[in-house]
Amino acid sequence: MNEDWRSPEDNGVEEVLSSVGVDRRIPESIRWIFFVLGAAILLPWCAIITAMPYFRSRLEGSVLQSSFGSYLTVTFTVANFCFLAHATVNTKNSNSARTTRRTLWIITVLNALFTLTTFTVLSPTLFFFFVILNGILQATAGSYLQSAVMAVASLFGPTTIQSIMSGQAAIGVLVSLIQVLSAVASVKTGGQVVQAEDDEAATRAAFLFFGVSTLFMVLAVILHSWLLTIPAYKVVVIPYESMKGVIGQAEEREGLVGHSRNVSQSASIKGSKKNHILEVAKLNIEYNFAVAYTFIITLAVFPAITSSITSVHVPPTSLFTRPLLFIALHFLIFNVGDLIGRYLPLIPRLQVWSSRPLLYLSLARTLFIPAFLACNVGGSSNSPADSIVIKSDMMFFLILLIFSVTNGYLGSIIMMTAPSPQHNKRLEHRPEDVDIAATIAQFCLVGGLVIGSFVSFGVSALICSCNPFVQ
Repeated sequence: MNEDWRSPEDNGVEEVLSSVGVDRRIPESIRWIFFVLGAAILLPWCAIITAMPYFRSRLEGSVLQSSFGSYLTVTFTVANFCFLAHATVNTKNSNSARTTRRTLWIITVLNALFTLTTFTVLSPTLFFFFVILNGILQATAGSYLQSAVMAVASLFGPTTIQSIMSGQAAIGVLVSLIQVLSAVASVKTGGQVVQAEDDEAATRAAFLFFGVSTLFMVLAVILHSWLLTIPAYKVVVIPYESMKGVIGQAEEREGLVGHSRNVSQSASIKGSKKNHILEVAKLNIEYNFAVAYTFIITLAVFPAITSSITSVHVPPTSLFTRPLLFIALHFLIFNVGDLIGRYLPLIPRLQVWSSRPLLYLSLARTLFIPAFLACNVGGSSNSPADSIVIKSDMMFFLILLIFSVTNGYLGSIIMMTAPSPQHNKRLEHRPEDVDIAATIAQFCLVGGLVIGSFVSFGVSALICSCNPFVQ
């Protein structure tokens, strides 16, 4: 492959990294810290979607209540996608340690503000815009946090990156488990179920949930500060940060002194980069589309639609058929299934590397949309047998489990295969394109989240036969 688009500075960074022993054995403490940082990266998203019942309860009487989930997921994922792109492009110009520390504190404060809302009274409209703005800010901070943490983790090799991925999967399970326990504590006293209003129970659960999330972010800040003192971190990362500083100063001087002389060369390099990226994207079109479509289907119904599905038992016949606990349990089942799915590619018999079967499996997930619509969406009917196709709570949870397992499996195996010369024949003789292929696949994944958020409005329209943006 022609590498004339690569700058001399890029080669300089690679030389520095190869000289500091990146491939040496990484201390377990570093892996565990990155595990926690990985969890912190995904915590804003998990916190937002898991608190959906609380947010909806605060919008009682508003025309925005039913469509709130779609608004929240759209604004969050769009902000995440846009700022992640900006953060990725500017990775070489930022200090990873400073960026990580600042974004961790920002997310901590924003979670604390959510905790405080459980003590305040706001109009539904004002609360709606507060939550949307808070979500956008958390998505923005999370984007820069993800870029900074992944940039540093990549210096330590694949095992450290795996720690981040494991942390992201685990936080989903932990957060939803906390929500279930908080919900149980909110509606149960002395072993007896109390007939408290579900809205009040949701508020108490939200206080416990956001309080624990805030404390977890404080823990992440403390562990990151410890990470900066570990000798192995200093050996690997400081030369990398120093090289970024040298590159930044050189680029600034070049911009002041030799702008007119190098403008043509700069444009040529940028054009070559763009063409090369498009070439790699085209080579992996089936993988890229498959991972995007996987998450389009996921976000089309989860959590905007699935969190509105309640038990077919009206009135509730047990603790877990109450709407608050039923919805909390549904989040836990999804996250457990997603975690299981992420580990399935490690089983040899389940390793499918070819792009075409993965694409077909991704397309087949479209069937989950009508499957969920056949459940007790909205829970407004007092006679489920007359209006609901799927009349079993267990069947709903089974569909949800398969839905989440396939999400985790396809998302993981496609992201593993797309940039792998060993498993992706299109890159078999192009190992130098691995990083580009991985970056493209990542943006396709996030792009799928964005598109899926918009599709959720269409699914909502099918349910209510109305304008989903206001009802």
